[in-house]
Amino acid sequence: MNRQRVDGMTEPVIFRETAKLHDVTSDRPMFEAFARLSAQQHQLCAGELRERGHALPGAARVLAAVAALGQVEQTVVTGNIRGAAETKLSVFGLDSHIRFPIGGYGEDDDERSELVRLAIRRASHSLNTPLAPQDVLLVGDTPADVSAAKDNQVPVLAVATGRSTVTELRQAGADLVAPDLEDPSPIIRALTGR
Repeated sequence: MNRQRVDGMTEPVIFRETAKLHDVTSDRPMFEAFARLSAQQHQLCAGELRERGHALPGAARVLAAVAALGQVEQTVVTGNIRGAAETKLSVFGLDSHIRFPIGGYGEDDDERSELVRLAIRRASHSLNTPLAPQDVLLVGDTPADVSAAKDNQVPVLAVATGRSTVTELRQAGADLVAPDLEDPSPIIRALTGR
């Protein structure tokens, strides 16, 4: 399993494929035990993560700009387990505008498309109003993110902040593509139509 293939995969799939590589038969309870330990390890290693990593330039400004719009709920749809996602965002001060309970996480399902559906259901329930696909904007940085959005008829803005280039994200079918997060205006325009 090479690094390129891992990009965009959910943690349960990575766990299962890694187990296969080592001739280990895995099951859901084994993954759930791994997920609990992984969440604990992320918390224990938060200081090291803070020292070795960094937030993408502009990420905090984009989250704040979206929050300032009002009437927009921000959450996370990720192949990571929720505990890891919460730690990663909090370590870099990116958690204050995120509503984690309405997100979709690796432990919820193997398929990224289902995580998008789950987040929409959770947000609809939380807001006590049904959300249609056009009420949602998925912001992602891999072709897998674009595919998950398209599978759900959700508009997608792809940002070339990961391993995928602007060209690759356009070819994957993203509705909009931005080179980075330094300028919040593409996301604001996508949300407001202005």
